[in-house]
Amino acid sequence: MGILSRASYVIKSKINSILNRAEDPTETLDYSYEQMRDQLQQVKRGIADLTTQKKRLEMQKRRLEEDVEKHNRQAREAVRQDREDLARRALEKKKTKMTQMEQLEGQIEQLQNTQDQLLEKKEKLQNRIEEFRTKKETMKARYEAAEASNRVSEAMTGVGDEMEDVGMAIERAEERTEDMEARAAAMDELYDEGAFDDALSDKDSIDRELEQLGSSSEVDAELDTLKAEMGKGGSGGGGEDVEADVSDEDVSAELDELEQEMEAAEAANAGGSGGGSTDVEAELDEVEEEQESEK
Repeated sequence: MGILSRASYVIKSKINSILNRAEDPTETLDYSYEQMRDQLQQVKRGIADLTTQKKRLEMQKRRLEEDVEKHNRQAREAVRQDREDLARRALEKKKTKMTQMEQLEGQIEQLQNTQDQLLEKKEKLQNRIEEFRTKKETMKARYEAAEASNRVSEAMTGVGDEMEDVGMAIERAEERTEDMEARAAAMDELYDEGAFDDALSDKDSIDRELEQLGSSSEVDAELDTLKAEMGKGGSGGGGEDVEADVSDEDVSAELDELEQEMEAAEAANAGGSGGGSTDVEAELDEVEEEQESEK
């Protein structure tokens, strides 16, 4: 196969492939139906033209028949008048007209046969067109139903061209969203680490880190102070509770002693001055206040 032959074959195959993709069966069926109807119209016009020609020949035949009758009368009239020469001439014209009539009859008969054949072909073609129209409508309905079913199937499975574009758009949107989320997280992490300087502040990363450490120390100190005020320590909290219990017992014992002393003082100074009793009561009040403050 030569280069030109191969090129021609490749071009024809490409064109055929393009036509197959662009072809719509419903449009092709409609076009074929219109072509068949055009052929039927051409056959009808041909029959009409043939009938016109036959009618024209029939009119010529009738005129010849009239001429034959006229020449026959002329011959008879010439014989009555003893004009044999005129009778002969009339008979010769009559014979010529009859010959023409025979020729016209042959042509008319031929045209009639052709007309009958065309009429028969027209009937067959018309029946065929009607059958094709019924089949065409059936095929169009089947094709449209199959096309609709195919579109639904492609939409459900996501393998159609349009659904493929939608799927690709969703994938691109997801990728861009993930990229933006990752970028935002990276920016936050870098900002927390102090990789970026604040354009509105003259502090660098070291200053900010020192401030964070100072703030953390202040918080720890305030927490220790709060624990101390509430009587709670760190790891030695259990020992301090024991010491608080012991001091409470000492205070109670001291209160008992003071009460005994007061009772003794009251018994010794039953009728005397109450200055000593007042001092004891004041001391007792001070001890109770200390106990309440320790609690």
